[in-house]
Amino acid sequence: MKKEFLKEKIEYFNSPNIKIENNTIEFITKPNTDLWQRTYYGFQNDNAPFAQIKIDEKYFSFTVKVKYFSKRRFDQAGVILYLDSYNWLKASVEYENENIQRLGSVVTNNGFSDWATVDISSDINEMYYRLSRRESDFCIENSLDGINFKQMRICHLFKGADEISIGIYACSPEDSSFKAIFSDMYISDCTWLEHK
Repeated sequence: MKKEFLKEKIEYFNSPNIKIENNTIEFITKPNTDLWQRTYYGFQNDNAPFAQIKIDEKYFSFTVKVKYFSKRRFDQAGVILYLDSYNWLKASVEYENENIQRLGSVVTNNGFSDWATVDISSDINEMYYRLSRRESDFCIENSLDGINFKQMRICHLFKGADEISIGIYACSPEDSSFKAIFSDMYISDCTWLEHK
């Protein structure tokens, strides 16, 4: 199985500022946009722009390349699986300062988010992500070259058993705006093999 993301029926949320050409989607982020629910910070943000397709296959992988031009703290662009305000996951690089960024992921179940990160150099401005599904369980991986992927996390979504939506997002939680370019977007057979 191999499906091109751009050839599927795409749904857009929170009015993304986008341009589609040459098999890419370019996002220009809007200031003060984010996705987060409750944990630690207390606030609830659910206004990040994103583009998704619906998929009901129980086993698949979704791969995307992201080139980003972050400017300010928390600027981010990456892959998303969004069910509703209280149940979703995302993976991205979040800009921190001129020295470091945070390669990380957030999983939100029943209205509470977590955040797992590792620091990487701010010189990096391209990243591949691969989101794989095995029923209600998910694996998020990243790669610098699109060939050699490393596991970021394995997680479960309590409401992830049926049809889900997967796609791409970009946002600027502070007073910022930047460009992110998404390419090489496709759905394939699941590369996350069964545990034996």
